[in-house]
Amino acid sequence: RPPQPRRPPQRPSPRSELYFTPPDTLKPLPIRAVGAASIGRLLSVRGVVSRVSAVKPRMEVATYSCDRCGAETFQPIQAPTFTPLLLCPSRDCATNRAGGRLQLQSRGSKFIKFQELRLQEHSDQVPVGRLPRCLPVVLLGENSRLVQPGDHVAVSGAFLPALSSGFRQLTQGLLSETFLEAHHVVKMSKSEDDAGDEELTPEELQKITEEDFYEKLAASIAPEIYGHEDVKKALLLQLVGGVERSPHGMRIRGNINICLMGDPGVAKSQLLTYIDRLAPRSQYTTGRGSSGVGLTAAVLRDPVSGELALEGGALVLADRGICCIDEFDKMAEADRTAIHEVLEQQSVSIAKAGVLATLNARCAVLAAANPAYGRYDARRSLEHNLRLPAALLSRFDLLWVLQDRPDRERDLRLAQHVTYVHQHSRQPPCAFQQLDMKLIRRYIATCKQKQPVVPPALCDYITAAYVEMRKEAQAAADGTAYTSARTLLALLRMATALARLRLVDVVEKEDVNEAMRLMEASRDSLQGHKGQQGRPPRPSDAIFAALRELSGPSGRSVSAAEGLQRCVAKGFTPLQFQAALQEYEQLNVLQLNAARSRITFV
Repeated sequence: RPPQPRRPPQRPSPRSELYFTPPDTLKPLPIRAVGAASIGRLLSVRGVVSRVSAVKPRMEVATYSCDRCGAETFQPIQAPTFTPLLLCPSRDCATNRAGGRLQLQSRGSKFIKFQELRLQEHSDQVPVGRLPRCLPVVLLGENSRLVQPGDHVAVSGAFLPALSSGFRQLTQGLLSETFLEAHHVVKMSKSEDDAGDEELTPEELQKITEEDFYEKLAASIAPEIYGHEDVKKALLLQLVGGVERSPHGMRIRGNINICLMGDPGVAKSQLLTYIDRLAPRSQYTTGRGSSGVGLTAAVLRDPVSGELALEGGALVLADRGICCIDEFDKMAEADRTAIHEVLEQQSVSIAKAGVLATLNARCAVLAAANPAYGRYDARRSLEHNLRLPAALLSRFDLLWVLQDRPDRERDLRLAQHVTYVHQHSRQPPCAFQQLDMKLIRRYIATCKQKQPVVPPALCDYITAAYVEMRKEAQAAADGTAYTSARTLLALLRMATALARLRLVDVVEKEDVNEAMRLMEASRDSLQGHKGQQGRPPRPSDAIFAALRELSGPSGRSVSAAEGLQRCVAKGFTPLQFQAALQEYEQLNVLQLNAARSRITFV
């Protein structure tokens, strides 16, 4: 049989689009591992979208028509810029030497949707002390408009150098920019993101869920830090989270927000740093170094297209994770108001420079704050101690106050713990074997797959408990805590988180009791161990506190007339005012001038 001539491969039509689907054997590569050896290869990377540009049409094939012979000429475009054709290359114009001029036909040319985004590596892939790496990604055609800032995606495509054309090609030099031309884009949910980790074996699961596993897991969180057992249990519940409900389009958040307050040197920042390293998706920021747009989202001008681009902030990038905000009290008031929507609605609404968008910020917020006057004063209300509005404090499910009180036994154990850690660079031995960070992370991923529900038999019990909490809050009326409908939702979230931790599908009464115990412990920390608990403060103490408040945080003196006016407005008499001045003057706490018209604090 004579050999048949081979047909040349059929080239795709200029109107068609060609994409490659990655094989199942292609494993995701960390963004930090993408280098010069990966140029020209098909890669698969995972990360979080930090910036998205506007969608613009980009010319793929330019179509020309000759003004003499009418022939059509196609010019494929491979670079961002190109040089248009001028002379007609058709056979008629070449034979007749007519020298026909080509006219660009926009309607006959092929345009494709073009969008550029910036992919940032996950926080758990960033080494300690390093900046997160970013990778430019180009989306073409139907792959555009699939993601927005804060989405966690898996992108597969070709890693290519950015080629220059024209005069820039002559002056390009040895270095060139690189980008990933996306062929396959998939948005990942939280379970799909954690699916890359190895599942727990039955032996590991049995090891974790043995007796007292709740205390063991809580003690394994930041073991280098001494004490704070209830705080660590609350942080464990925050890592697991509750169940999110969406009845009829209304979203009820499942994330647990916690605020740690207290005196300096009680390991608040160390707890935040450990949670930032433990959580798979987390962002760490400080109050003084963060602005409102840095936390929510910013509208920037894209250098490629010149159009406005939307870049997500820390709360958007921490979607489905935890955002740790240290020095929460140092934030400016205008920047702090941007967090109100995130704490309850779990979204960020943007209306800037003609850009209207709503981004997901389904993250739990872990904040740390210091008291306004250096140390926490249990005799004053929570607002006066922190200088934070009630609308913001009520959005936190748990408010913990960590006070540094002198206690000989506790100080001795704390000093022994710290010296052992400083000498051996590890935590002291304990009664049980503590779990490592990777095992805790895998167990939390297993817990998040559960969706426990509250049985009808517990509804009356929870309702009665909430009514009793409201009654106690009304009887106390000391301004140290806020009990509202958000408190009931916080109780349900913590109870479902405890059920998740036990890997069950139904919330039990013990879960509700433990959630109530943690809420009561947080309230006790707000009230503190008052020596005169239940008694109102003496008039002289209240008058002195009013004078200190009038002088401000950095004030050393105040006018006596202004102080008398302030105290009379608070319900005190001038005789009580003069008696308080004499008492504190004898204690050498304040001094008055000769005319007794100026009060100076010592």
